[in-house]
Amino acid sequence: MSDGVLVIGQKRYSSWSMRGWLAVKLAGLDVEVRVIRFERPGPTRAIRAVSPNGLVPFLEHNGARVWESVAICDYCAEVKPSLWPADRIARAHARSIAAEMHAGFRELRMAMWMNLGRDFSGKGQTPGALQDIARIEALWAEARAKFGAGGPFLFGADFGMADAMYAPVVTRFLTWGVQGSPETAAYCAAVRGHRLVAEWYDAAAREPADWLVEAYEREP
Repeated sequence: MSDGVLVIGQKRYSSWSMRGWLAVKLAGLDVEVRVIRFERPGPTRAIRAVSPNGLVPFLEHNGARVWESVAICDYCAEVKPSLWPADRIARAHARSIAAEMHAGFRELRMAMWMNLGRDFSGKGQTPGALQDIARIEALWAEARAKFGAGGPFLFGADFGMADAMYAPVVTRFLTWGVQGSPETAAYCAAVRGHRLVAEWYDAAAREPADWLVEAYEREP
């Protein structure tokens, strides 16, 4: 019997669910994963029925009830502290860029939504989205230059919590054909090749055809 449940939205579209799921998997929590199909127009009634804020992801684990992706990440890091860098200065940097992801980049989210099954290359390049992309590239480059010398991820050899927070951004860059620097391309390839990200993509590809949401499938 599992120790709880993680409620998420469909994997093709739900960027915040991806963050929570990656955190749970990285921490090794033994929970049932329950996928709820989005209703459109929303909000999705089945999600509102179980989640305190009416959104996904939502984690119940050994009596704890945790919502909001950033809170789930923090909870999972309490279980497995190595998901944040061991060095105090690197850890402070990782927490800061994760918080910036949680609070920001609205223009990118609006113009380039997550869809793991489509190629929207060259589209969605609004001025606001391009400004967000430039900031993300600079943020990644700084983390890699200061802390990432030991491997392909933001803080070195291990795919950690900061990478989990930015993994859905990587999917957006791939779907929308963002032409970044060679360093950006290398980081995106490393994230896409991680076993858990590959597992998420594979599961998204297996979702039923009647789960497709027209608003997310339509070319912008």
